[in-house]
Order: sequence, then C-alpha cells, then structure tokens
Amino acid sequence: MSLSLELRGADVLHPGGLSRAPLSISDGRIIESGAGRAVDLTGYTVLPGIVDVHGDGFERHLAPRRGAMKDIAAGLVSAEAELAANGITTAVLAQFYSWEGGMRSPEFAAAVLEGLAQIRGTVVTDLHVQLRFEVPMVDDYDTVAAFVAQHGIGHVVFNDHLPHAALAAGKRPPRLTGQALRIGRNPERHLEAMQALHAGMDRVPQALARLTADLAAAGVRMGSHDDRTPEARAGWRRMGVTISEFPETLDAAEAAHAAGDLVVMGAPNVVRGGSHNGNVSALDMTVIGCVHALASDYHYPSLRRAAWLIADAGLRDPGAAWHLVSKGPAQVLGLEDRGDLAPGQRADLIILDSASRRLAATMAAGRLSYLSGDVARRFIG
Repeated sequence: MSLSLELRGADVLHPGGLSRAPLSISDGRIIESGAGRAVDLTGYTVLPGIVDVHGDGFERHLAPRRGAMKDIAAGLVSAEAELAANGITTAVLAQFYSWEGGMRSPEFAAAVLEGLAQIRGTVVTDLHVQLRFEVPMVDDYDTVAAFVAQHGIGHVVFNDHLPHAALAAGKRPPRLTGQALRIGRNPERHLEAMQALHAGMDRVPQALARLTADLAAAGVRMGSHDDRTPEARAGWRRMGVTISEFPETLDAAEAAHAAGDLVVMGAPNVVRGGSHNGNVSALDMTVIGCVHALASDYHYPSLRRAAWLIADAGLRDPGAAWHLVSKGPAQVLGLEDRGDLAPGQRADLIILDSASRRLAATMAAGRLSYLSGDVARRFIG
C-alpha cells in the first residue's frame, strides 16, 4: 500500500541540501506539501533511496550451498529482503551468461529471469537485471540477442574472463580443476572448452560489432567490465558501449570520464581503502572526480558505508557523497524519476537514526519495504 504522509522533524536531504523542511509523500511520489498523516521523525535523517547499479550479492540467497538451487523465486524474495534492509530501493541484479557454468551458465540465467518474473509483482524493491555476457562465446551471440529481447533486459555488460595468457602459452590455467569440479564438469572437458573459445577469438570483433549495433538499436544500455587501457575503452565507445564498469587503471578511468562515458566503481573498494586485487583505488578516483556512481558489487552494506566515509573525510559534502549511491546510479541506468527527493520523483527514501546511522526504514514508491525499532512505533502509532 502506498502511503500519504508528511515526515516532520527529520534532517532531510532535499535537492538544495540538508534541512528540517517537512517531506510530503502521496500516491508513491514526493509532493510539494499537504500530504496525509504527520509522522514525527525528530532524531532521524531522511535520504534518497539507494540505487544499486550492479550487485551479485543476491547469489548467496539462490545457492546457499553448492548445488542447492532448488527454488530460485524463494531465493530472490530473500535477496529482496536483504536489499531493503540495506536501504536499496532500486537494485540491478548482475547475472552472468557465461561459459564458466554453474550459477554463471546460460541455463541458470534463464532460471533467474523466470524466477524474477514470478516474484516481481509481490516485492517492493524495484528489481532489474544486468546481463553479463562473456564475449568469447561467439556462437551464442544470436541466442543472447534473442534472450535479451525475450526477457526485456535493458542493460548488458561485456566481460572476458578467459585466461588468455595461460591458454596462449599452452599452460593449464590456475585453479582450473577446482572451478570445473565446483560446477560439476570434468576438468579436461572444461579446459578443452576454454581452449576452443580462445582459438575462436578472431571471430569476436565482427560478431561483437553486429551484436552491439542490434542492442543499441533496441535501446539497451551497454557497459564494458574491467577496462585496462584508454585504447580498449575507446574501442568500446565506438560500438556504443558507454558505461565503464570497474576500470582497473587510472588511465582507463580518466579516459572514460574525459570522453563523457559513465564510470561505475565498487563501494567495497571505497570501504576497504583500495581494490582487493590491486586495481586502481575507487576512493582516489572519487577524489579526482572520475566516478559517476558506486555499486554494491558483492556487498550490499558497503553502499551507504562508502557514502558516509566520503562525506566524513571531507571529500564531498553529504549531498554530493550520497549522489554517488542515489542520483548518480539512477542516471547511469537512465532512470530519471528517482535518486533525489524533489517533488514529482518516486517516493524512494531511507530513514536513518541520526546518531548511530543505523537504518530504521526503507520506502520504495511510497511503500515500506523495511521498518524497524522506534520508527516502527512512530509510523504505526
């Protein structure tokens, strides 16, 4: 049920900055004034709902143990509860379509999309899918284009996780046996499949140019993953792939930003103070203004922690820091109806205890998806 409320007494991040001006909600939207029942939120802070542009933390709910993937829909319901409990009102589930098998296989991608179709009308968080397609799978390009159209996927990101250096040298890639056994595949057959994909890389450029043209014509937003050089990023840009996800080097990130591409970095990278695998620091990139949006990547709580870390360090004022997890990612996704608390926008917001910054409530399109503690008493009476 969408609520009609006037939130009073809180510190509210209005478009002009933090103030104690009331916030009015009706019919799932922010309105100028004159909403229904007043709720006293003295001692709390109201912020725009978090928009997560890329996250795979949902996988833990779909397969808590290896092979335990029996009820995808129930797992997605559980994942949505975790999203809401972390203040995320719009979430992009980053789902692989990959030769790597298991939860990254094309078959599993289809199961996730089917599960999402079952539960979408029953959950409050606005759930989207990003398809992460492995470009060496050249024989699957037509199938992927049809898959994207069939499921109405609006966001595709291109990856390449083949260990090309090892394969080119005729070496056995590290961790191959463990990876193969984890997905129930014979290690030698797994290696043969990887070698075949590597051998077919000369077919990729032409196929990729055709696929990106078709997706662009269909209005699909496209991104590249792990850009390492300005030249690689420029190549993607020429094909209409204008989102750079988690660039691995400062040169690639700066080139993307200078050319007007949208740069997405991981919030866990900010919280950790650097990349877990030695890539460029998202915090450093934020300091120099190269980052348009932060994503949860693999850890949903890191989004709001990263925004506060940036604000507390004086690197951005609170509004600009929060922009990185709200309006910035909404713009990356082309969702102009959310990300701030301006009149007319979706009533997507979170309520934090001002002293502890613990999440007390989450609301998406004027509907409560999470409610806890004293705020529950204030809402319910």
